[in-house]
Amino acid sequence: MKTAVYPGSFDPVTLGHYDIIERTAKIMDRVVIGVLQNKSKTPLFSAQERVKMLEEVTKDLPNVEVRCFDGLLIDFARSCDAKVIVRGLRAVTDFEYELQMAQTNRVIAPEIDTLFLNTNLKYSYLSSSIVKEIAEFGGDIQEFLHPQIARKVMEKFAQGRDLGKK
Repeated sequence: MKTAVYPGSFDPVTLGHYDIIERTAKIMDRVVIGVLQNKSKTPLFSAQERVKMLEEVTKDLPNVEVRCFDGLLIDFARSCDAKVIVRGLRAVTDFEYELQMAQTNRVIAPEIDTLFLNTNLKYSYLSSSIVKEIAEFGGDIQEFLHPQIARKVMEKFAQGRDLGKK
C-alpha cells in the first residue's frame, strides 16, 4: 500500500489545499493529512478544530485520514508508514524552500521521497494567511474556502470583534 503524508498548518484549509489532497488521493492508496501543531505560532484555530475541518471537507475521500503531529515531519511520516511526503507548490518562491526541506529530509530519511504537486493555476496566489487577512476585515472569502469552512472563519473573526467591543 502506497502511503503519502501531506503536512501543513491548514489554518484554515483552503480550496488550494483541497486540490492537492484530492489529486494525491487519486494517485496514492492512502493519504494522511498531518496537521502541524507549531507551538511557536498562534493559529486562528486549534489543532483539533483544524483536524475536524479537514475531516469535514475530505469525508468523501475514503483513502484520506487526518491526524495532528508535532516534532519532525520525518518522524511523523515514519509513524504513518509513509514513503512519500507531498508538498504543493504555488510559485517559484515556494520551490527554493521546499527543495531545501526535501533534500534535508532525504538525508535524514533516504527511504522517504518528496513529491511536488503544482497547485492548480486558479489557486496559485492563495494562502491561509491571505484568507485570514481578508476575513479579519470582513471581506468575502467564499471563493477561497469550502462553504462550511468560510462560515467557521467568519464566525471566529466575529467572536473576536464581539470580544473587542466589551
